[in-house]
Amino acid sequence: MSLSADLRQLEADLPACPRVLLELMPLLEDASPASVDTMAALIESDLALAAGLVRTVNSAMFGLLRRVETVGEALRYLGSREVAAVTFQTALRAAFVPTPAMERLWQDAGRAGLLMGRSARALGLDPLQAHTAGLFARAGQAVLLARLGPTYEALQAALGHDLPALCAAEALACGVHHGAYGSALCARWGLAAPVVHHVRERVLSPSTWCHHPPALQRLLALGAVADALLRDVDPASLADAHGGADRELLAAVQPVWASLASP
Repeated sequence: MSLSADLRQLEADLPACPRVLLELMPLLEDASPASVDTMAALIESDLALAAGLVRTVNSAMFGLLRRVETVGEALRYLGSREVAAVTFQTALRAAFVPTPAMERLWQDAGRAGLLMGRSARALGLDPLQAHTAGLFARAGQAVLLARLGPTYEALQAALGHDLPALCAAEALACGVHHGAYGSALCARWGLAAPVVHHVRERVLSPSTWCHHPPALQRLLALGAVADALLRDVDPASLADAHGGADRELLAAVQPVWASLASP
């Protein structure tokens, strides 16, 4: 996706998309065995990326019954969509210097991505786009955390559950909020337009979402439910607060959430 003029101004602060991801994206359109083999070989050509992917897949979050040793095994167990999403997650993490605060951010991003991706099909959404939208939703916060360090950590601690207040504080601190940074990063990395728009629009009031196409509204609503569950908000209160449309969302999300939350 090409960057709009306002997003192009942010490019200088953003990491470039790794070569492997640029070559991986066209392969996702082809589900043939040959394409899957090519995908495995491509990811394994970057040793750090392959090692990070295998480590992530073997984490408690995925709950596999046996340890995965190679990218090929991960593809067989999880499928190309989830492996591609975890590859994006691994590359995104590697683009920033690790800190405890950054690690907490990536843990939330990983859980949000899995939750959204595995809930998407029941809602008529593209699972890879939904998974990627969840992963990259906090990418702009990673940019600001890398730039501002402890100053931004303090903002996250004080305002992290109040997106409008956090965005206002971010704009005062550096002239732009994390949704704009995150969407610019998504666009620079060539992610699908719904992902770019989700990352930018999720920080705005839900009252503005009605102007978007129905599929994007659905993706934004799924992201909002995922974020609320990550904050340990009672799903029943979400249904009461958001009305009947979100009951369908919760019906799709709750079984996935229960499986991710189980030991």
